[in-house]
Amino acid sequence: MGNEVSANFELFNNAAENNQNFIADELKWLLVPGARVLEIGSGSGQHAVHFVIQLEDVNWQPADKEPYFGPLERNLKGISLEGLEKPIYLDVAQFDVTGCFDAVFCANVMHIMSADLIPSMMAGVASLLDDGGLFILYGPYKYKGAFTTESNAEFDEWLKSRDVLSGIRDIELVQDKARTRLLELIEDLPMPANNRLLVFRKLSENDHVRDSGF
Repeated sequence: MGNEVSANFELFNNAAENNQNFIADELKWLLVPGARVLEIGSGSGQHAVHFVIQLEDVNWQPADKEPYFGPLERNLKGISLEGLEKPIYLDVAQFDVTGCFDAVFCANVMHIMSADLIPSMMAGVASLLDDGGLFILYGPYKYKGAFTTESNAEFDEWLKSRDVLSGIRDIELVQDKARTRLLELIEDLPMPANNRLLVFRKLSENDHVRDSGF
């Protein structure tokens, strides 16, 4: 059903179409029943539609900025699915979203946005999560500066040819920026097409003190 709903979406994305079932399989065990999830960088809205259909009782909040927000609004306008919220505008440079979420999900955004926006993203995400909440990142990553495959290295070159501030990020950098906001990496899962699913858990202040040894 999800494929039928999104088949004629503006900015239809083949990668989102190809990866949505694999991601949904992981979200089924990661998310608690009735989870409220914010999606950063919803793009066309394909993931939002697919996940509310595939996941039980999920409440999915799509979000993006221009030039994607307009198409996202138009794509989801008139679609009535239980758990699918009206899109909201979100620019991680300001990150003025408020509220509380059980999880924040973000697919194939980290390597497109500028690296200097990562701290702002981590701060914004952490502010929306209660202790134990999850930040779930999907996409390609480097490890200790090395690409996992030659195709990822070629993809990185292509990204930088379009925008020198973009590029596949080192997982160590992402972990470091997350840790400053009490977001601890608890899962690093292999996914198709040389991607990873990174799962961070929001620590409580008490957890942080114990982990720090104080």
